[in-house]
Amino acid sequence: MSAATLEAPASDATLTPVADKLTKKILTADHPTWCPGCGDFAVLAAFYKVLEKLQYPHEKIVCVAGIGCSSRFPYFVNSHGIHFIHGRALPLATGISLSRPDVHVFVFGGDGDGFSIGGNHLNHAARKNIKLTYVIMDNFVYGLTKKQTSPTSPQGFKSKTDPTGSIDRPINPMKQLLASGATFIARTHAAQVKHMMEIFERAILHDGFSVVECLSECVMFYAGSFDDSTPRKGGVYNIIDETQHNVTDDVAAFKMADEPSPGQFGVYYQVERPTKNALEQKWIDSTQEKLNGMSQKDILKKRLEAMR
Repeated sequence: MSAATLEAPASDATLTPVADKLTKKILTADHPTWCPGCGDFAVLAAFYKVLEKLQYPHEKIVCVAGIGCSSRFPYFVNSHGIHFIHGRALPLATGISLSRPDVHVFVFGGDGDGFSIGGNHLNHAARKNIKLTYVIMDNFVYGLTKKQTSPTSPQGFKSKTDPTGSIDRPINPMKQLLASGATFIARTHAAQVKHMMEIFERAILHDGFSVVECLSECVMFYAGSFDDSTPRKGGVYNIIDETQHNVTDDVAAFKMADEPSPGQFGVYYQVERPTKNALEQKWIDSTQEKLNGMSQKDILKKRLEAMR
């Protein structure tokens, strides 16, 4: 055989497939079916942009959601995704995050899914400091069920469930999140795309439970709800000055959260604390060390044998 016919041995570089650069085209799945003008379109576009910037491996992205207009996110993002029952997205996302520490978990929902039926789950995921990012698209109304009062609807809001106007005091999302123990708490607006992208990136890069309340107007059932925070509609968009606000001071954040509408936008609170993920892994590693390096499968098998 001549030297010309000899093939050079394959190098490691040729054996390792080169991943495609993560782009919006790759991330786009089904065409969004929200109503024309819905603020959730901008939230989705901002999410695409941030993922393009961070360039996480495509196969390491997981989107989880519950029920509601905004919870349709997993249908529109070409990634691992799952649609769970109303208000229970966080318990499922917790299991994914703890069992697969190599993936990046994103949860999407609305004010009903997050602060009403899912409110208790929000508190527990936050206090445990699960490593994930939760985006709550707050529109002050139940839009999917065609205009019903939500936990964040202001007093006096007329809906199908309160035709004469809501008499219930709305919850304060920032105060609730601060009390829950979340380690990253921020607020942004779907109409302020640049700011929204900055907040999303900071939330995603935070090592712990990060949650962002994103005001997202429902143009069908609560048009004009956020005009007071939209400059092009005569409102004022007050961004938190972090040279004056200490984001590690929960008392200062709590006072800021009490400001009248539209309040301020940006990072209210951010602190570093051990995640449940890290603490559980430390526990697992310690246990396996005591068991002479037995695999999780062997440990489970031994346990089941002991239960017979």
